[in-house]
Amino acid sequence: MFAGMQGWHLLIVLAVILLLFGAAKLPALAKSMGQSARVFKGEMKAMKEEDAARTDSTVAEPSSAKDSGIDPETPPRA
Repeated sequence: MFAGMQGWHLLIVLAVILLLFGAAKLPALAKSMGQSARVFKGEMKAMKEEDAARTDSTVAEPSSAKDSGIDPETPPRA
């Protein structure tokens, strides 16, 4: 995506952003971006914990032989 960008390209992009938003609004913009990233990270962590809890509960209590992946036709190993 940024394979062809060099240092001076980045400076031009930053200058355009500075002209569009102004120096006064850039700190507020950066703060809101940081807060959004923090909320997103927290939600992703909560989703992972929820998935882990869900898989732990299904592994601990299989409801039937069909759901647990065990073939009822196969005799148990000794």
